[in-house]
Amino acid sequence: MRRPTLRTRATLLATLITALVLLAGSMLLVLTLETRLTTGSDQLARSRIRDLLELAAAGDLPGTLSNVNDEGVAQVVDTRGRVLAASPNIRGRPPISDLDPGQRPTVRTVRAPDDTETETYRLWAGAGVGADGPVVVYVGSSLESVREATSTLRRELELGAPVLLLLLAAGTWLVLGGALRRVERIRTEVDTITEERLDRRVPESGTDDEIGRLAGTMNRMLARLEASQDRQRAFVADVSHDLQSPLAAQRAQLEVALSRADPPELAALGRDLLGTTGEMERLVRDLLFLAAADADATPRETSPIDVDDIVLEEAARARPGSVTRIDTTGVSAAPARAAADDVRRIVRNLLDNALVHAAGLVELRARTDGTWTWLEVVDDGPGVAAEDRDQIFDRFHRGDRARSRHTAGSGLGLAIARTLAERQGGRLTLETEGPGARFLLRLPGTAG
Repeated sequence: MRRPTLRTRATLLATLITALVLLAGSMLLVLTLETRLTTGSDQLARSRIRDLLELAAAGDLPGTLSNVNDEGVAQVVDTRGRVLAASPNIRGRPPISDLDPGQRPTVRTVRAPDDTETETYRLWAGAGVGADGPVVVYVGSSLESVREATSTLRRELELGAPVLLLLLAAGTWLVLGGALRRVERIRTEVDTITEERLDRRVPESGTDDEIGRLAGTMNRMLARLEASQDRQRAFVADVSHDLQSPLAAQRAQLEVALSRADPPELAALGRDLLGTTGEMERLVRDLLFLAAADADATPRETSPIDVDDIVLEEAARARPGSVTRIDTTGVSAAPARAAADDVRRIVRNLLDNALVHAAGLVELRARTDGTWTWLEVVDDGPGVAAEDRDQIFDRFHRGDRARSRHTAGSGLGLAIARTLAERQGGRLTLETEGPGARFLLRLPGTAG
């Protein structure tokens, strides 16, 4: 069997819940009305008994009790069964009850005549002393009036509740239909979006509700996917160019060397091939690292390390091959809890990036407060353009080549550095204060 639609299920559920609430509310309302009417008539009957007992005690009891409503009865009877006074509708009739109230007024349901009919009364009895001896006062109210009032309310509820349920069901059906039509339009549009058409967007109504926010979220997600795809395509083009250039150069050098067969040229060729092969090796290694990081995002095992030692070692490694001055006077003791190999790679990537863009100076500063260990890598270069700051750590982002005096890299170094920092439970950010570029690495300290 085909499962009912969400619209149908929601409408049925809302109608069912409302029906149960209406049923319970109607029963409570009828019961409350019946209780209130009964309580009111009881209070009136007891009050009337007190009045009649006072008249009997004073000897002013009239023969006909006129202060009784049309749906009630009243009698005053002595101990010998004589009716001393009665309401007009039971005038001349014998006592309507033999109930002995004792010391306190007592109530009972009885059948008693009312003119030419017989009614069911809620009869109260109270005893007292009259002018000629003990008397019993009976005052009753007809239960028919209570039944008529409650029956009228039931009929009105029986007519009104179904109408209310129908209106609710129709309103729920229409409201859900409008909302789900908007969801269906979003689903239909998303279903037609392919990787070749990521520029398409789902329709937005401009209404600030759940469906409107869903449409906005979908469009922002599509915009991120489109931007990610554009970055990947640009990255593939850049990597292809970075690999194609050294391969073409190697081919040309090999062809020239083979045509001349000159040993000195073969030696120079070997050195050139080693350099270009190293560049390609580093690029492929970075690509493999990112692929492995995506496949396994579990945190690395950490141990206490001295970040200051790693920073000084990397600075010593970089100095011989660079004309840029590397200042390490700001490096102080900086113990941390991290994976030494990962921290070394972070420092190396940050230092290499700074050397590429620095005008003449790179400063390294390390410190700790026990909870966190900090490393700052600052260069005096042109800094990072405002339009690149949000994407500087993106894996496929390549900054403006004009900022570097050398050939731009693959755009993976900073992305790898941030990935490694996060795997250590730390953070790598670009600070915008001051000239040049200032990268700030935070790692867990040994006291954290």
